[in-house]
Amino acid sequence: MSDSSLIEIVNPLNFEGWNESIIQFKGYTFFHSAEWTKLISETYGYNPVYHITKRDNKITGVLPLMEVKSFITGKRGVSLPFSDFSNPLVTDSIQFKQLLESAKEHGRKSDWKYIEINGAQNFLPAGTQSYLEYEHIIDLNGNEDKLFSGFESTTKRNIRKAIKENVKVYQDQSLEAINQFYKLNSITRQRHGLPPQPYSFFKNLFNIIIKNNFGTIFLAKKDNKIVAGAVFLHIGKKALYKFGASDMSFQKLRANNLVMWEAIKLYNSNGYSEFSFGKTEPDNEGLRRFKNGWSVRELESYTYRFGLNENEFLKFSTQTSGFHNKIFNSLPLSILEMFGSLAYRHFA
Repeated sequence: MSDSSLIEIVNPLNFEGWNESIIQFKGYTFFHSAEWTKLISETYGYNPVYHITKRDNKITGVLPLMEVKSFITGKRGVSLPFSDFSNPLVTDSIQFKQLLESAKEHGRKSDWKYIEINGAQNFLPAGTQSYLEYEHIIDLNGNEDKLFSGFESTTKRNIRKAIKENVKVYQDQSLEAINQFYKLNSITRQRHGLPPQPYSFFKNLFNIIIKNNFGTIFLAKKDNKIVAGAVFLHIGKKALYKFGASDMSFQKLRANNLVMWEAIKLYNSNGYSEFSFGKTEPDNEGLRRFKNGWSVRELESYTYRFGLNENEFLKFSTQTSGFHNKIFNSLPLSILEMFGSLAYRHFA
């Protein structure tokens, strides 16, 4: 990076042409978009402090960060809260290091405990303390038959079974569809022993993203009953599966497979080049196996946590699995939803 480059701290919501700038980077994702920034900051009250390099008034690098303040979990910089992937958009390790040093300086002045960065594995030494997750990507080619033929036999069989069972899948971008998905999502999260995202998140998702055609919902019905659904996000030429939910009493219908296939077909026919299944944790072998059945590229993504007091990278875990899952699983749904509304923002 040349000496003429400048480092600035910006809020994408106040930066004209932000989306047009970030999609010029090969590694961009929906989570780098201004819409995602707005959704997360407005729902949870986080402050965007994106560190960027500029040259000739153009963005040449981005380290996306939000300041999370919590009286429960402390104050820190996270890149990015509740985001599957938010890798630094940089050209080399020198540029990354300069942005990271800028973030460290800002973090110390702001009394952060640590900085958490996702997807920097190409710019940090091997063996640096980190947490591994997987991403699964389908390279879309415009040829629906070729895509389908590349799926594993189990995936194709499940899609055909859902069709045979007369499962109907439809695309919807209405608030009613969001409300229907929210109900199904709450039940699904309870089943997994996790609190659901607050309703305000999904309402903002509709107003900020879906209503402005940066996302869509697919719902599956059997005899007029919604049995599965998913939320998809998109920007540029990339699409992403973000949220999925289902009614386990209808699992044998394999409606989730048909929902996914209908979404893939939509993005494939509309000229998108990439479809991501989002992140998968290493211990979730069932989900990883499901995603690998779609003729995907499996990529490793590492998250790093730099302790500002310790001045080193720290070992950590997301702790999404444990005894707390049994407690959440046993709570009434209304109590679990209330807990999610009150506590979710503290655990980014």
